[in-house]
Amino acid sequence: MNILFPLLFLAALIFLLAALYFLLLIPRFHSPDCGALMGYYYAHRGLHNLKEGIPENSMKAFRLAVEKGYGIELDVQLSADGVPVVFHDNTLTRMCGVDRRVRDLTLAELKKLSLGGQGVPDTGERIPTFQEFLEMVDGRVPLIVEIKMEKWDARIPEAANELLKDYRGPYCIESFHPGALVWYRKHRPDVFRGQLCTNFNKEHMNHSLPYFLLGKMLTNIAARPDFIAYNWKYRNDLSRRICCNLYHALPVAWTIRSRQELDECRKDFQLFIFEGFEPEAGK
Repeated sequence: MNILFPLLFLAALIFLLAALYFLLLIPRFHSPDCGALMGYYYAHRGLHNLKEGIPENSMKAFRLAVEKGYGIELDVQLSADGVPVVFHDNTLTRMCGVDRRVRDLTLAELKKLSLGGQGVPDTGERIPTFQEFLEMVDGRVPLIVEIKMEKWDARIPEAANELLKDYRGPYCIESFHPGALVWYRKHRPDVFRGQLCTNFNKEHMNHSLPYFLLGKMLTNIAARPDFIAYNWKYRNDLSRRICCNLYHALPVAWTIRSRQELDECRKDFQLFIFEGFEPEAGK
């Protein structure tokens, strides 16, 4: 009896923790229709090739993706004066050779910078506004719009949504920050939304508890994503498999960099974000 009680207690505790784990992972079950997004390959930050003078997240890269019939994945954040711009990094160092943060410069200041980075000749490409991008695409290909946030800032999804609410083309939103998905859950439940994720520990990016919880998608209980956009290298992660195989969240792969990698992960994903090569067709 003395041995039995601790064993029963331990078994009950393990059961409760397992049940909590499965509960926290639950995505949204009744998702909006995503049919218009399916069947496309998505060009990561546009169809860019810096060696040919086509920087990432540039209008030139986006036009080329549209011309070839690829969907587009892009990044949206705010300038200092609150204008949604298309740019990936938090700082301008890598792509513009300027040691400043995007959010610290006004749109007018950002527009003076050349996309390409240090040591790269002027490509003639400037940081696009989100509005310029949407007007150019004009619904011709579907979009995966990543909401970029270093920390919670409701102004970013609000500003993106202000431009997207009347946009007629197919799109979905995604973010590493679950707060962006919570915002869409509350204000735009009709929009297909996704949790961006990776194994932060194996990527040597961050070993803190919040990033562990995010990497295991234990924030799904609040964000209720419709799809999981996961680093394809870690496709066997248990949480990803439960979300996509058991709960049937749409599995999206990022970032595929060769036809071999594409073939490797076809059986585990349904949408593919690529760069550095061109899949056989846009659709």
